Amino acid sequence: MTDMSTSIYADPDETPPLAQAVPLGLQHVLAMFASNVTPSIIVAGAAGLAFGGAEQIYLIQMAMLFAGVATLFQTVGIGPVGARLPIMQGTSFAFVGVLAGVAATQGMGVALSACIIAGGIHFVLGAFIKHLRWLFPPLITGLVILAIGLYLIPVAIKYAAGGAAPFQMEAESFGSLMHWSVALSVVIVALILKFFTKGTLSNAAILIGLIAGYLLALAFGMVNFSAVANASWITSVTPLPYGFEFSLGAVIAVTLVSIVSAIETVGDASATTKAGAGREATDAEIAGATYADGLGTAIAGVFGGLPNTSFSQNVGIVGMTGIMSRHVVTIGALILILCGLAPKIGAVIASMPLPVLGGGVIVMFGMVAAAGLNVLSEVDMNRRNMVIIAVSLTAGLGLNLVPSAVQYLPGVVGTLATSAVAPTALIAITLNLALPEEI
Repeated sequence: MTDMSTSIYADPDETPPLAQAVPLGLQHVLAMFASNVTPSIIVAGAAGLAFGGAEQIYLIQMAMLFAGVATLFQTVGIGPVGARLPIMQGTSFAFVGVLAGVAATQGMGVALSACIIAGGIHFVLGAFIKHLRWLFPPLITGLVILAIGLYLIPVAIKYAAGGAAPFQMEAESFGSLMHWSVALSVVIVALILKFFTKGTLSNAAILIGLIAGYLLALAFGMVNFSAVANASWITSVTPLPYGFEFSLGAVIAVTLVSIVSAIETVGDASATTKAGAGREATDAEIAGATYADGLGTAIAGVFGGLPNTSFSQNVGIVGMTGIMSRHVVTIGALILILCGLAPKIGAVIASMPLPVLGGGVIVMFGMVAAAGLNVLSEVDMNRRNMVIIAVSLTAGLGLNLVPSAVQYLPGVVGTLATSAVAPTALIAITLNLALPEEI
């Protein structure tokens, strides 16, 4: 691997020649593109929005547009906002469980309003994030990431089989060989490219796998292009497309995930400077990264976008290429913004049959769970820590799977108790503070 500390582009303010910078910026987009748009598709489905409909297309556009905007906050910066490092922002899977549950029960208005408020709170965290890191050791962050992945895995299987909505699961085609053939083609192509190729092909493995599955679905007659034909070339961005509806339970749940997301961003900022420049991230860079996270999330929520966070896979690209230039990622941000302003692109993505998406998220959601296990591998698995993991996961995921077990809890508390991620995080933090260390 390249010695990052001696790379000629170890300074974030240096820029490679344009002929090199543009392909590198595109590579950053390809590595995160599928993961960036998928959460919006899932939350839209949970809210009951028509698959491939105008509302879903709009949410996909906002995912691309505001991932680009939030990335500019990071790379270009505004005052104290932004780490001014090559950090790519995108829609976070961490919020999918909470937002899908809120959208399904209370609607998109409540879900997006919670994102706006939580984004503001996340922004404020930037002022003292360095003082909160002790609350989130690897035991907590790894456990929460693992819970997110485990919560999402059933969604991946349902999508691969033909859909997560009740009418889709009751259809005769649900679980058919045709659906699974399409889903597995995505998985197989993605795995082959990831482990038997290098460079851009490897980094864009999931995106190329989705394209392969899409083409197979097209051959099977599963793709409907009517929405693509009807979509315009230029979009109009609508403030508060679902209005503003406050729900304390939704705000608390999304804010809890935001705090965990902020800690992840701190880790990504530190990993970026270590991989690209051979140094630790400064306090100003960590604070700036957190400010950008919060501001990006709040502004995205105003226009229908889901919360943004730093993308760890793009940290890997910095480590692989040794190019620390923030201007390379700025080019990637501009590409995303152009995509977000073109409804035709959103319509093409929305026309993707559910089994195609299912194949992609089998890999992506599994990797979320694996990332949590990777963080937990740093933890000493003594009896104390194993009890914390056991109780937190059992309560957090169990109540989500059997929500009727707490049906008599009041609205706010009930929303939190069945959100999977929030109770896992709360119980883990509480036990970690309360239980004595083993000697």
